[in-house]
Amino acid sequence: MKAADVMTTAIVTVQPATPVHTIAETLLKHGISAVPVVDGAGTPIGIVSEGDLMPRADSDREARHDWWLQILSEGEAVHPDYVRFLKSDPRTAKDVMVGPVVTVEETTALADIADLLIEKRIKRVPVVRDGRIVGIVSRADLLKTMTGLNHTGGDPVHDDPNAWPTPSDKLAALTRPVARPVPSHDPAADDLSAAAFRELGVEHEHDEDEKRKHAKELADEKHHRLASEMLASHLSDETWQRLLRNARSAAKKGEQESLLLRFPAELCTDHGRAVNAPDPEWPSTLRGMAADIYLRWKAELRPHGFVLQARVVDFPDGIPGDIGLFLSWGKSEAAHH
Repeated sequence: MKAADVMTTAIVTVQPATPVHTIAETLLKHGISAVPVVDGAGTPIGIVSEGDLMPRADSDREARHDWWLQILSEGEAVHPDYVRFLKSDPRTAKDVMVGPVVTVEETTALADIADLLIEKRIKRVPVVRDGRIVGIVSRADLLKTMTGLNHTGGDPVHDDPNAWPTPSDKLAALTRPVARPVPSHDPAADDLSAAAFRELGVEHEHDEDEKRKHAKELADEKHHRLASEMLASHLSDETWQRLLRNARSAAKKGEQESLLLRFPAELCTDHGRAVNAPDPEWPSTLRGMAADIYLRWKAELRPHGFVLQARVVDFPDGIPGDIGLFLSWGKSEAAHH
């Protein structure tokens, strides 16, 4: 199957000069989380998501951190109150969009699109014909195809955060390379030559590469699933108290910090770039349970001298993998904030 077979054609777009409050109203009206930006010829030049609407350098941004985090931690689309606030924001789509945008052709195979979404860590890709946008293929569109559901042509750019990661066997089947048939008798087995033996080594390396690729696909899928679960989960009082008990136990052992939460970098709106920098604005990128923990720390523990730090704890393929939120009591807050 190709992109044309599953793409959504009822697409919503904005222009580069569209004000951010109009973008927010568009997202809210259609119940979507992102919208493509197209030029006058209909060519996609970027994408704006709800996270891109967060103010970047306002003097009173700190005062809005909690409000924004509460919105994101609830998993809502852009909040009506925030839409009203954005009416005073002079930025446009061109100022906040992420570009250049990744696109595919109508004839692109679905397996190739799945690989692209995983490789680029994106949720959707515009489909173009002669450079003009004619549709969008999202993770949800691929999932409908994989699970045999009818493609309804519904939401053009919004994905259910729990849709992409499951079912694992379906995603693996879509992205797994096609196995080469093995003949009942291999004529090369009769070839007793150094060249033939070298070819056997090449085939072995190829098979090992395919195994490693498949293992990585499964690991990435597991990461996606965990991130989606943590995005939809919220911090209960029971869990919070358990985290505090663990921290107290660590202090009794002479330790100066305790890991409160380890989570995939994709739970952050920027996939962990601010944490890795480090950028003091990293709290504004948190979502889901990570955002909940930040808010509880700020309200209950920060006044008592506790420090909350975020660090990237592993770098698969040289990019942030998992991030840890560490509660610290052994160093002054001034050294970290």
